[in-house]
Formats: sequence, C-alpha cells, structure tokens
Amino acid sequence: MRWHNGGCEVGLSSSRCYGRLAAGWAAAFAGVHCFWALGGEVGLDVSSGERLASERPTWFVAGGLWGVGILCLVGAAVAIGLQRRGVHGRRWRALRWLGVAICVLLLTRGFLVEVLLIAGVPTVGEISAAQKFWTLALWNPWFILGGLVFGLAARSFGKGMAGRAAEGAAFSH
Repeated sequence: MRWHNGGCEVGLSSSRCYGRLAAGWAAAFAGVHCFWALGGEVGLDVSSGERLASERPTWFVAGGLWGVGILCLVGAAVAIGLQRRGVHGRRWRALRWLGVAICVLLLTRGFLVEVLLIAGVPTVGEISAAQKFWTLALWNPWFILGGLVFGLAARSFGKGMAGRAAEGAAFSH
C-alpha cells in the first residue's frame, strides 16, 4: 500500500510513514486535550469522569489537560524526528529509545486499563457505565493504536539507520 501527494510513497514499512502516523496520532490527542483545557466539554465526562469534568479543579486543568497536551506535542516532535534521515550517534539513539519508551508507555496504559476494566477490578472512585464503555471502546484502543505506530516508527527508524556498523551493532541484539 502506497500513499501519494506528499504522503508515504515508499510504502507502509518506512519509518517516514509510521513517523507521520505517530505524529498525527499525537497531534490529534494534543488537540483534544487543548480543546478540553480551553473549556470544551464534548467527551470530557466519559474520559475523565463526571466529577472532574464538571468541577475542573486547577490541578486537573493544569496537569491533566494542558500537561498531557504538551506531552503529546513532545511525542509528535519525537515522531517527526523518527521520520528523518541522516541522524547519527546520540541523537539517533535518543530518538529511537524515546520512540520505544512512548510505545511501551502507551501500550501498557492501553492494555492495563482495558484488562482492569474488563476484569471488574474495583477502582479509586466510581466509574459510570458510559465512562467504562467509552474507555473500552475508544480511549484504550486509541492508546494501543498510538503505541503500535510509535513502536513501528521506532523499529523502522532503527532499521533504516542501522546500516552503520558501529551504531547498528549496539541495537541489533
């Protein structure tokens, strides 16, 4: 499968394509959090819970909305970096490992919360039926998708740059 008109032209196996997908994922998630931080309400109650959505304590808006939005923009910057060619040495290793770390974080969050909700493990505070449904049907799969595209971008980036014997040997095992 190939995309054209400025998209992924070398096929889905390239780090450029996966990097674009990961950057788009992170930018979309940042946009939703900024929308909520600026006062938007659509979907916030089924994401964070009715109490937080209605009360919007300062710590929640600052850390849970603006903070997560900023972290998502940092993730988008990492994803853009995973598309680049000609990156060497420490920058190459840092980008690759940041991509892997983001992948692990998103997959862990997505699968762990999914399993806990499906198993019915008691939570801190009550979760409404609507919040549980949207977490299982939308939010956790969204985290899992993000983890997969960041992992594929990091993996492809590593393979694309591992042709250099000195750097490639350090990561091939």
